[in-house]
Amino acid sequence: MMDSTIRNLISPVVRDIQPSGIRKFFDYVDGKKDIISLGVGEPDFVTPKHARDACIRSLEQGRTTYTPNAGLPELREAIADYLDSSFQVRYDPADEVLVTVGSSEAIDLALRAIVTPGDEVLVPVPCYISYSPITALCGGRTVEIETHAENQFKLTAEALERSLTPRSKVLILCYPNNPTGGIMTYEDWLPIARLVEEHNLLVISDEIYAELTYEGSHVSLASVPGMKDRTIVVSGFSKGFAMTGWRVGYACGHREVISAMLKIHQYTVMCAPMMGQIAALESLRNGLEEKDYMIDSYNQRRRMIVEGFRQLGLPCHEPLGSFYAFPSIAHTGLTSEQFAQGLLQQGKVVTVPGDVFGPGGEGFIRCSYATSLSKLQEALERIRGYLSTLG
Repeated sequence: MMDSTIRNLISPVVRDIQPSGIRKFFDYVDGKKDIISLGVGEPDFVTPKHARDACIRSLEQGRTTYTPNAGLPELREAIADYLDSSFQVRYDPADEVLVTVGSSEAIDLALRAIVTPGDEVLVPVPCYISYSPITALCGGRTVEIETHAENQFKLTAEALERSLTPRSKVLILCYPNNPTGGIMTYEDWLPIARLVEEHNLLVISDEIYAELTYEGSHVSLASVPGMKDRTIVVSGFSKGFAMTGWRVGYACGHREVISAMLKIHQYTVMCAPMMGQIAALESLRNGLEEKDYMIDSYNQRRRMIVEGFRQLGLPCHEPLGSFYAFPSIAHTGLTSEQFAQGLLQQGKVVTVPGDVFGPGGEGFIRCSYATSLSKLQEALERIRGYLSTLG
């Protein structure tokens, strides 16, 4: 059968979705030892041993069955306690917490539970790349709200208000931000919360980098008065707890929304893997000290790479969260794609072009500093060499 015949049988919505701009660079690195990757956002730490041991014990005990669809009750309770103590938001573990297959599934479930064809989903950009494709799969329309380096890539009430229409239904937030490292304070959230209430919006707050906040503490929009019931908090264990491959995330929110998400979850994945849930529970019970150690290490790397970019003449705003720096390469006269490709070919350093994160990312590159100080230092030297070839 002709390829074109098969292609025409694929959903046009799926056919038109572009492959991940991040994975393209990640796949190039695979198996190449001379490449330094600042591309994919994955901790270079191994999951702490006590969490791995908890998983091994569970396997030896034969705990290899399904769990309840919403997740192990003890894990949901631990998640609720953790959010309460760390971020001052309290959820009922019985019906306001859902354990998912990574935070990515939680985002997918939330959008599918809320968005109907024609709804507008507001997304501050630059942002994580999955929000727009999932919105399209739901029949929604993404409305991008540009944020800017001169304002630390914060979402402002003025920019949000300019983007609102009668079709606006959902606001997706990602703070601490991927790719910029920007954060929002309690004072930043207050005018946003007012608009959310006035325009009857629901919010999906992607807080997967909440633990990686370097000055002060992370502030969830859900902690602002009146916002808890309107906000679906999405997070997980991949970044702060170095558990990317375990695929354990969670969503917390109003019981009506969580119930709707649970129905989709039941029919698609059944439940998150038992072994991953057990390791996640162990991380919450006994892994907070290791988490803090890893965050201190990221902070040291953050300070070094930001100063390094500035010394190279690449303006870089101060990223106060996540483990990404987002330096500007605009003065080179190259596009983000051209710069990243040239650096990869000539300097053997992988970065991600800023434009894959939305139109506000053109003129920047995303650099993950979730790697060793020695590799970061070598990467900076290679970038220096590449810049010298550009004059």
